[in-house]
Amino acid sequence: MADYEVEMKFPLRDADGVRARLEAMGATPGQQERQCDLYFAHPERDFARTDEAFRIRSIGDQNLVTYKGPLLDQQTKTRQEIELAFEDGSVAAQKMWELFRALGFNEVRRVQKTRTQYSMRWRDYDFSLALDSVDDLGEYVEIEVLADQSNWEAARDTALELVRELSLEDSERRSYLQMLLEQDAGSAG
Repeated sequence: MADYEVEMKFPLRDADGVRARLEAMGATPGQQERQCDLYFAHPERDFARTDEAFRIRSIGDQNLVTYKGPLLDQQTKTRQEIELAFEDGSVAAQKMWELFRALGFNEVRRVQKTRTQYSMRWRDYDFSLALDSVDDLGEYVEIEVLADQSNWEAARDTALELVRELSLEDSERRSYLQMLLEQDAGSAG
């Protein structure tokens, strides 16, 4: 069971070049989609301190609730991830938000982006690559591979090889949420 996510993110300076390299390596592009993530603060734990995340993601009518555990290494954003789909539609997303609020969770911030997903099989791993245009932040590429407790380190090493193959630089370890919160704090001061 794959319940660990090995992820790396890089600012995009040349989206067309990265897109061309992905396609030359056999990556299959998916549809472009609009994603809205609503992040929550736990009533007892400081997720900013523990480096955890809890969110509702809406992609069109589809809704997912996701928990991301603390980071496991210093090179990538490898962590446990638990994600569940729930009823479709904006009413269902609002009801889930109301449930979390009733349990003591508070809304932190929304993160909105347009994402083009690519998939590819590389070195015996199934990679998911996303070209993201994040509102108020800019363009990024995310590389993700799923693993389990027994092979996350091998998956991480393979992901690092893929990063080198794609000539990506300046890994960004902060989440989009963290970058936006820092930007919000800077513009408020």
